Parts: sequence; C-alpha cells; structure tokens
Amino acid sequence: MAKVQYERAGAASLLTIDRPERRNAVDAETAGLLLDGFQRFEADEDARVLVLTGRGEEAFCAGADLKALAEAAPELTAEAIDAAAGAPGGPMGFTRLTPSKPTVAAISGWCLAGGLELALWCDLRIATESARLGFTERRFGVPLIDGGTQRLPLVVGMGRALEMTLTGRVVEAEEALAWGLVNEVVPEGRHLERALEVAEGLAGFPQTTMLSDRRATIQGSGLSLADGLELEAELGRASIETGARGATRFAAGEGRGAEGAGV
Repeated sequence: MAKVQYERAGAASLLTIDRPERRNAVDAETAGLLLDGFQRFEADEDARVLVLTGRGEEAFCAGADLKALAEAAPELTAEAIDAAAGAPGGPMGFTRLTPSKPTVAAISGWCLAGGLELALWCDLRIATESARLGFTERRFGVPLIDGGTQRLPLVVGMGRALEMTLTGRVVEAEEALAWGLVNEVVPEGRHLERALEVAEGLAGFPQTTMLSDRRATIQGSGLSLADGLELEAELGRASIETGARGATRFAAGEGRGAEGAGV
C-alpha cells in the first residue's frame, strides 16, 4: 500500500500521509511521494486548494521517521547526508517549494518536529481538540531543516517561536489557537471535513485576485514596507480588470453581508 494517497475532493487535492502505524512519520520514500503529490496538485488547473492530512486521528505527522534514519545511518555517506539535507524540495518532500495556490493542513493528534514544519508550510491550519504541536526533535539533537525556523516566527512572533524552538515544548490545541499557530479548533474527527469546507469556500472566490493578494502577502512579508507596497501595486495592476468586474457585481448587490464567503 502506498505511503501517501493523492485524490481529488471537489475543488481540492487531498494529500494524505498514510503510515498510521508510524504516526505518519516520513521516511525517504514517503518524502518522495509527498513531492510527487505536490507536483500533481500544481499541474492540475482544476485543483484550487491543497489539503494536507495524516491517516487516522492519532497523528497528523510525527516528523521524520527517526527509526528508519537510524537503521540507514551505518550506510549513509557524507555525500548522501549532504544530498538529503540539500534536497531541492526539502527532506520532508516539498517544504522548500512555494505553492502557487492555497494550502490547508487538517491536523488531528500529534503534529511534531518535521510534521509541524509541514503544517507551517500550509497557509491555514485546522486542528482538532486533541492536537499537540511542537518541535520535539530538540530532545534528540535533530535540526530543523524544513522551514520551521523561518515560518514559525512569521506565524506566532519571534518570542513564542524561540520558546518552541529552544525548549521543544508541546503546545496543546487551545493554546495554539490563542497564539495563532492554528486558525481553528474543531471537534474530534471533523478536521478533514472542515478543511475541505474551507477549501471549497476558497475555490468559490474569483481566483485571479485571491491568488494575487495571496502572493503579495507571502512575498511581501520579507520586504520593507516601501518594497512591499510596490509589489502589491505591481501584482494588483495585473488583476485590476477582474477587480473592476467584481466591483460592478458588488454595486449590483452581490456578495454583501459576507454572502458567499463560505469559509
């Protein structure tokens, strides 16, 4: 059975890590399959949102499969280690690549180490009440090399990011929600359903302007205000025609009172 499942679910691509016996930990084969799934999503023009999840309710992803790594350690050469660390997509599959369309993580149970880095790669995170998030690889001397050190401060701020990174403390769902680490907490078993609902809502918006605004937000986060405003204006000009048509529909009464927001 494949360690990663890829399927279409309405307007979304659903990518599922399917290793519940290993708490959906990612070994080298799984990382390659995750990259394949990401590339299928990017190539599918009808797939408007990627939903990433793990099989079962015990774990979203417990990170890299350290058992598999330990078993392979005697055979690893310096060149192989360098190749894995410098993989273009990242050791967990695609964490060094930037998706062109929205992404949502559907989290239940453990979301640890590289699993948290996968979740942080996503634009939005929907978690169940049992969700537990943390960089527990701190205990084993394993580094963060799938974007965690860069993305976590952007999501929760530098102080809280350093607390999680330095101490390896596990944050429970309600605290994660208060921090902004997750966007929404739902009852047990409803994380995937809710993530797909959010995906359908996003898919229902005019795509040109939504994707333009998303790109300006992501790319502008590392720029000065002046450069960010210039980027926003540049991207906005490319979708102004779509915006003008939307303004006309709004003037005619469509979409008022948050009608059709869907998320």
